[in-house]
Amino acid sequence: MGLFGILLGLSLLVWLAYRGWSVLLLAPAAALLAAAFAQEPLLAHWTQTFMGSAARFIAQFFPLFLLGALFGKLMEDSGCVSSIARWMTGALGTQRAMLAVVLAGAAVTYGGVSLFVAFFVLAPMAQALFREAGIPRRLMPAAIALGTTTFTMSAMPGTPSIQNAIPMPFFATTPFAAPGLGLVATAVMLGFGLWWLARQEARARAAGEGFGDTTPAPVQAAADDPLVRERATVAREFDPAEIRRSAATQEGPPVLLAALPLVVVVGVNLLMTALVLPRLDAGFLAEPRWGGTSLSAVAGVWSVATALAAAILVLLVLNGRRLPSVRASMDAGANAAVLPVFAVASLVGFGAVVAALPAFAGVRDWVLGIGGGPLVSLAVATNVLAALTGSASGGLTIALQALGPTYMELAAATGLDPGLMHRVAVIGAGTLDSLPHNGAVVTLLAVCGTTHRQSYLDIVVVCIVGALLALGVVIVAGSLVGSF
Repeated sequence: MGLFGILLGLSLLVWLAYRGWSVLLLAPAAALLAAAFAQEPLLAHWTQTFMGSAARFIAQFFPLFLLGALFGKLMEDSGCVSSIARWMTGALGTQRAMLAVVLAGAAVTYGGVSLFVAFFVLAPMAQALFREAGIPRRLMPAAIALGTTTFTMSAMPGTPSIQNAIPMPFFATTPFAAPGLGLVATAVMLGFGLWWLARQEARARAAGEGFGDTTPAPVQAAADDPLVRERATVAREFDPAEIRRSAATQEGPPVLLAALPLVVVVGVNLLMTALVLPRLDAGFLAEPRWGGTSLSAVAGVWSVATALAAAILVLLVLNGRRLPSVRASMDAGANAAVLPVFAVASLVGFGAVVAALPAFAGVRDWVLGIGGGPLVSLAVATNVLAALTGSASGGLTIALQALGPTYMELAAATGLDPGLMHRVAVIGAGTLDSLPHNGAVVTLLAVCGTTHRQSYLDIVVVCIVGALLALGVVIVAGSLVGSF
């Protein structure tokens, strides 16, 4: 009955979340349902297990949600994202429209701009570029997704995405874990995705298919859609409802000034990881007043948080005068982080309750018994949980909370590099999370004005198939030659 309760709770969570119910309500209800079938104390699981785990997630990662959302909103309202996208599309021209959209998305998201901010800025530009180039509108979502939701989220060394930060406390790693393998995975995802999009563009031209419906991209409608909001907030660290809560400048800065904050994110992140934190005397962290932790457990979060804070400061100094209202932009950015972090924390709380039930031992043994070694079983666990929850960050945290200590023991026993496990876990979480119910997919289709029927197949190929290929390459290479 315990296993049936787990499956029933998870099924109801997935089904009702897809229908637009709030995860803030569904997650504790599903957790209590699973606990009831296991005849476990309900109130204790709610207040101690569920809330304790959710609170730890918020305490650990809210700084990154807050600073990431704030940075993204300031980059949007100051015109920096638009300036970078315009420069990229202008430099490559309509003859390379597909590449221009992909690289523009990659540049801003690798530099720390929130995924949803990139969606809402890139969609109108991609529409204008695709219309001029005669590329079908239905290919817009896949092109934007390739640049924003694949390699810059899970593979690029040092990426400040929340998904890349989640394994760091579990594996004592940094944002630059397994950098060589991350670059290999990036090449696979980018190369395969561009090949597929070029193939689809060529087929459309041969068939005489043009851009199609010229209706403007429904950006405002998507931002105001409550169903989009409910699904989106468990997928990424930005609440779409805050997109239009502050005004953006009509004239962005020159591209060099626009791009400098992105360079600061990457540079400060690397500097903190490689030079500053390794030299820091952090023995005081072992004291009870600091939680009895260690530098390795917090260094990754500190690196990314410092990088984002430095970039925000640089942005305000260089481009703050362009903001119509600094306070309105900062308020909107801060507010945009609240619902996503609580939504993901609720998923994490659900996972903690499930992991605490006696029946979960059988699930854990099944996962660890998957053939192919610990890397394969870790990839399967993060894939499945990200797919079921529709959230890479939620699925990844649930998997690592339940199985992270076990994998660290396996790493110590077998000599497996935790950095390799970090990279496999993050790439694994960024594959099947792009199923139809994923909030990023729903939001992107709404912003571009297309449907699942028109555009989802291409999203599957560039986001799921490409990521699975990259994951397979990383696992094989890591198993043969180790981490690099």
